[in-house]
Amino acid sequence: FLIMGVIGLLIAMLINIFLQSSALAFAISAIGVLVFAGLTAYDTQRIKEMYFEGDVADVAGRKAIMGALQLYLDFINLFMFLLQFMGDRR
Repeated sequence: FLIMGVIGLLIAMLINIFLQSSALAFAISAIGVLVFAGLTAYDTQRIKEMYFEGDVADVAGRKAIMGALQLYLDFINLFMFLLQFMGDRR
C-alpha cells in the first residue's frame, strides 16, 4: 500500500505543477510525511528480518548495503516532505 501512496504522490505532484495550488501542495506534503514514515518503519523491519536469515557473508554484505541505501533514501524523502510541510509558503 505504501508504494501505491508513493505513486499517488508522484501523480499529485505532477498535477500540482500545472494547477499551482498551495492547498494541494500542503496536502501532498502531509501525505508524503506519513507515507515515508511508514516506508521507513517497513524497511527497518525488512532489514531486521534479513539479518535473522543468516546468509553467507558476501550475500549478507550486499543486503546490508541495499538496506542502508533504502533507509537513507527514506530519510531524505521524509525530511524533504517535512521541509515542504513546515516551510514558509510565499
